[in-house]
Amino acid sequence: MLKLITVVGAGNVGATTAQRLAEKELAQRVVMVDVVEGIPQGKGLDQWETAPIEGFDSRVIGTNGYAETANSDIVIITAGIARKPGMSRDDLLSTNAGIVKQVSEEIKKTSPNAIVIVVSNPLDAMCQVAKKFTGFPRQRVLGMAGVLDTARYRAFLAEALNLSVRDIQAMVLGGHGDTMVPLLSYTTVSGIPITQLLPKATLDPIIERTRTGGAEIVKHLKTGSAYYAPSAAAVQMAEAIAFDQRRVLPCAAWLEGEYKMSELFLGVPCVLGRNGLEKILEVELTSSERADLGKSADAVRELNQALAKLGY
Repeated sequence: MLKLITVVGAGNVGATTAQRLAEKELAQRVVMVDVVEGIPQGKGLDQWETAPIEGFDSRVIGTNGYAETANSDIVIITAGIARKPGMSRDDLLSTNAGIVKQVSEEIKKTSPNAIVIVVSNPLDAMCQVAKKFTGFPRQRVLGMAGVLDTARYRAFLAEALNLSVRDIQAMVLGGHGDTMVPLLSYTTVSGIPITQLLPKATLDPIIERTRTGGAEIVKHLKTGSAYYAPSAAAVQMAEAIAFDQRRVLPCAAWLEGEYKMSELFLGVPCVLGRNGLEKILEVELTSSERADLGKSADAVRELNQALAKLGY
């Protein structure tokens, strides 16, 4: 168990993340930070009052400042505006970049040794903002994207197959957007290649639904975006780090030559342990998968160029 995990943002994603962290007892204290007075305090107290029922001892508190977050082991950034129908993740760029910049500067001052997990959208670009303004090494700045995208992919496959999600192994790489790359060549059901169980005519719509999975939920909700699955994904990453599990999870990581790419965050297979990013695994891709990963990287670079124009 860690001493302290901070969640920045007490909206739907942040509050759900804090609750999951506490229930799993990943840290002695879980602190929620939000700029809106009363919201983190009220939600934190409400969550702490579930402890006797759910049986956890992680103390949950809410605050509007960063003093209570000092020396956090992990900081999960969920702050930012959520998507609404008709908006892409990219539409959030300017507003959320300003928020993540401010948060990153606070983290640098109060928790200089923390590992940062970014959830705010557009994910890959916000990771770059966090890395720049914390000044942390790449091992300590990661983005939650591939875990969520892979979960959606696995859920849709389980539905199509009428089988347990537990038996479906899969991985989604690339940027967290419409260009993400579900890897058919690494998708199996208890070791059985997915292509032996489902025809291309079934798989293609599932891949497309995975790519637009977030927008599908936004369309239903109308006034917000997903939070149950994103929070679960962020907590899975935090758990791998807290307990030094050395899990292989697809995360947004800063590339330094891996997959012949550099100086951008992109979803790749990562080994997560107590130091954060322990290693990036370079797996063999088919020619079409490698081409798709290149296109996804190009989409991320376009966002990064837009960030540069905005001064980030």
